[in-house]
Amino acid sequence: MARSFRRKSPAGAEAPATDPVHSQESGGAADAQSAEGTSRRASRSSHTPQDRKESDRGFGAWLKEIATIVVIALLLSFLIKTFLFRAFFIPSGSMEETLEIDDRIFVNQLVPQPFDLQRGDIVVFRDTEGWLPPQAESQVGWFKEALIFIGLAPDESQQHLVKRVIGLAGDQVICCDAEGRITVNGEPLDEPYLFPGANPSDTPFDVVVPEGKVWVMGDHRNASADSRANRDKPGEGFVSVEDIEGKAAVIAWPLNRIGFLGNYPDVFDGIPDPEAAARPTPSGP
Repeated sequence: MARSFRRKSPAGAEAPATDPVHSQESGGAADAQSAEGTSRRASRSSHTPQDRKESDRGFGAWLKEIATIVVIALLLSFLIKTFLFRAFFIPSGSMEETLEIDDRIFVNQLVPQPFDLQRGDIVVFRDTEGWLPPQAESQVGWFKEALIFIGLAPDESQQHLVKRVIGLAGDQVICCDAEGRITVNGEPLDEPYLFPGANPSDTPFDVVVPEGKVWVMGDHRNASADSRANRDKPGEGFVSVEDIEGKAAVIAWPLNRIGFLGNYPDVFDGIPDPEAAARPTPSGP
């Protein structure tokens, strides 16, 4: 049998005891509200100014890393352009079909120094002898100027030509033998790189290449104003080695023409040295 306990008030009157069930429910609700408030305060305290500073530092570090990568890439590109490779584009058909109009090529600037030129090399050289007509000045935007500076775009403000080296210093180059072939030091050339249907040369010549010079010709001989067409200039059609920017090594654009450029060593392997060609053939007994 349940008992009800009462206590006396200070005045001696009995007071009813507190209902324990009601007391537990009231206390539980208060505890829940307290816990919820604590959770809100903890959540608010988790995004402190310190956390925001750390987040800002993380974003700043990311930006700094990206900027460092970009600077290094630009520096490497500039160094490559300055010392190794340089971009050029082909504006004419004088080297067809080896090089087509609007091809983009990369030129190896380690040739002719420290590596020597070879017969058959395709070279890009500055037009210091006035082979080309004067070029009209054109405005270039800052973005393209930046690309030119780091070597990702060709510099169109300077006059350059691209041709194939046929004769080196001391070589005697003659057009033509009885079969219409060019000879170098008496050795005839069979030239597979010529434009289909083009003759080795329709212009006769007999030259000896001076020291420090080369004799150059285009692969499309019928459409190339090369050494043959500039014999009336001060340089007599020869190109100074000092004017050579480098050896064309790669076609980089368009994508369907990407590839390496060769110098056809098998065409020139049988050519004797100039000294040997100049020596008289020993007479028989």
